[in-house]
Amino acid sequence: MSHFHAVVWLDHTEAHVMHFNQEDVEKFTAHASDKHPHLHHKRGSTGSGHRGEDTHYFGEVVRLLGGAQEILVVGPGNAKLELVKYVHKHHHAMVDRILGVESADHPTDGQIVAHARQYFMAKDKMLGNA
Repeated sequence: MSHFHAVVWLDHTEAHVMHFNQEDVEKFTAHASDKHPHLHHKRGSTGSGHRGEDTHYFGEVVRLLGGAQEILVVGPGNAKLELVKYVHKHHHAMVDRILGVESADHPTDGQIVAHARQYFMAKDKMLGNA
């Protein structure tokens, strides 16, 4: 089933992708390649101390978002911003479909979908599409 809206909540280990409309929700999950995303930088060592982007993980999230025309990206930390950066670099056609990026700790899937429904309703109302 195809839905117009999607929301993804993600951190560096897991992504919850939900396509939805007013009555229905389809849920999908993607997992990072590395289940231990924290990289510790030891004093005196070279390198930035930051892990490179997980192209397999972000690629799977993008694949799961396929078909959605309006996307909201939420989550704690930097993973949501890294996903958007990955989309800008590798999936140009999706860039304009990401309408918002917001911080969210660890809500339930139901809370995420409820928030996304309100977000898109407010956006439509503001643009006169209600």
